[in-house]
Amino acid sequence: MAISRWVFLIAAGLLPGLAQAAEIDGSTLSVLWGVPFAGILLSIALVPLFAPVFWHHHFGKVAAAWALAFLVPFAAVFGLGAAGVSLVHALLAEYIPFVILLAALFTVAGGIHVRGNLHGSPGLNTAILAIGAVLASFMGTTGASMLLIRPLVRANDNRKHVAHVVVFFIFIVSNAGGSLTPLGDPPLFLGFLKGVDFFWTVGHIYQETLFLIGSLLAIFYGLDHWYYHRREERLPVDPTPDSRSIGFDGKVNFALLGIVVALVLLSGFWKSPVAWSIAGTPVGLPGLVRDLGLLAVIAASLSLTPRQVHADNQFSWGPMQEVAKLFAGIFLTIIPVIAMLKAGTQGPFGAVVSAVTRADGSPDPAMYFWATGFLSAFLDNAPTYLVFFNTAGGDPAVLMTTLAPTLAAISAGAVFMGACTYIGNAPNLMVKAIAEERGVKMPSFFGYMLWSVGILVPLFVAITFIWFV
Repeated sequence: MAISRWVFLIAAGLLPGLAQAAEIDGSTLSVLWGVPFAGILLSIALVPLFAPVFWHHHFGKVAAAWALAFLVPFAAVFGLGAAGVSLVHALLAEYIPFVILLAALFTVAGGIHVRGNLHGSPGLNTAILAIGAVLASFMGTTGASMLLIRPLVRANDNRKHVAHVVVFFIFIVSNAGGSLTPLGDPPLFLGFLKGVDFFWTVGHIYQETLFLIGSLLAIFYGLDHWYYHRREERLPVDPTPDSRSIGFDGKVNFALLGIVVALVLLSGFWKSPVAWSIAGTPVGLPGLVRDLGLLAVIAASLSLTPRQVHADNQFSWGPMQEVAKLFAGIFLTIIPVIAMLKAGTQGPFGAVVSAVTRADGSPDPAMYFWATGFLSAFLDNAPTYLVFFNTAGGDPAVLMTTLAPTLAAISAGAVFMGACTYIGNAPNLMVKAIAEERGVKMPSFFGYMLWSVGILVPLFVAITFIWFV
């Protein structure tokens, strides 16, 4: 990937000056250092809407341009050493583990094909959404979405009204279902990399998750039942013949999925004193074993999965390449933003810190929930999680104990509200594109928001008053 080449070339050029590096004091930075971060997020949000062809061919170059817009001035002002330390830390501590896990889940899910023709009824559709919600926390929202969206659309291809089925699929499987483990959604895995325990999230926001998913399933069943029993809702002939038995192809990938879960768990529980320092960034043996194991899983999946399974799933590396390129730029441009947020009220973003802080100086979980959620809906929930994780102090030991309600609010806001727009979470647009390829007339960007505002926002208000006030 082109973006990887320039990232590592820059790293190589900066390494000689690392010995002179020092940690940057965020309170001394100008808010202008946050412009590249805001620029890349706004590019992700707006350019695909207004210039989709340009974005499709040049999103990697756009990400690279914003990354360089930060890195080159940063090196000029603070020195090659400081820029090099920041770059290496972003790559080794966050970006590379993040992308390797996503690639492993993406590959394993792409190697499982659900064959056969189901018949979409309110009960069956609700069951598929419920199963997807459970799977999402173990194979990721991307993996669960890619596994189930095609059979779900195929099951309902004899119905006139299918858009609402896909909309609720995005709500439940592509977002809310991934809220219980670091495997489920990118923001939670970033928290795991920062030191949040693997099972912390399931122990602290399972009630909010059950409430949200249970409410959405109930609303969906009522709505789908109403559509299903309308006159002339179903076509006289099912476009998909019942020619094959229902089952799974590429079953070996279920075993590989178990290995992915085991590797991530191992890296969380295994405490080893063995570590290497690379430009000041510690690389521990457990994390190294996890990442090398995940790469082996990717190789095994590609080798063992029959080609026909990938063909049936229309598997390609396009979505994964887009995520890898965009997040390379995001993880670099967020460096000064995190430094400024760590400076608290003394930094350039003191107003943001004050807005989510009560008069007595303690964090306000309700404000963290909505601030994290709002930005997750319109930007991207992974970097948004990082921003507010650091706004709350960035110390996982404190956030998991003394400030547990705050970390719960950040986690819930990032995962839940990523469903509010097509651009809030990576699987949203992927699911929309697959549905449209199969003839489903999906709502426009703002049409989808009417669904999310009308259905999700009242549930978020209820969650706020029940758990975060």
